[in-house]
Amino acid sequence: MNTVKIKDKTFQTSITEEEIRQRVKVLGQRLSKDLEGKNPLFLSVLNGAFMFTADLLREMTIPCEVSFVKLASYEGAVSTGKVKKLIGLNVDISGRTVVIVEDIVDTGHTMRQMMESLTLQHPASIHICTLFVKPENLEVDLNIEYAAFEIPKAFIVGYGLDYDQQGRQLKEVYALAE
Repeated sequence: MNTVKIKDKTFQTSITEEEIRQRVKVLGQRLSKDLEGKNPLFLSVLNGAFMFTADLLREMTIPCEVSFVKLASYEGAVSTGKVKKLIGLNVDISGRTVVIVEDIVDTGHTMRQMMESLTLQHPASIHICTLFVKPENLEVDLNIEYAAFEIPKAFIVGYGLDYDQQGRQLKEVYALAE
């Protein structure tokens, strides 16, 4: 098992590059089938979901569009519990099929706030697609239709996810070593 040191913490391999690639491919196939004929708008949440979004869109076989928003609720390795909207949506989503592409759904508070905000703009439907979900940490009821991985409470980095803005470039996902 490989380890990496990022700042003051050590992380060990949790999910390999190949495992990620396979799961993203399956999600792309499911989304393409489920949303055929809808020209969905993939709304990628920056910074963490940029790699996942790029790889997911390469797997799509139907016409689709992408836009980006930036939300933040983490400082270092801990969720602040407060969502800060940094960059807003600049595309009209009224009547559109929207797929929120997120790197990780932890407590669910960020996703719930985003869903509430998007609903005010009257999309036809909103779907959640996340690379990772932590079922044990969820504090709100969400319909997460598309999740590549269900993971335990461990803090992870790599493949777009960071620890204090470091480690996003890693091809594999690493969990914080105890």
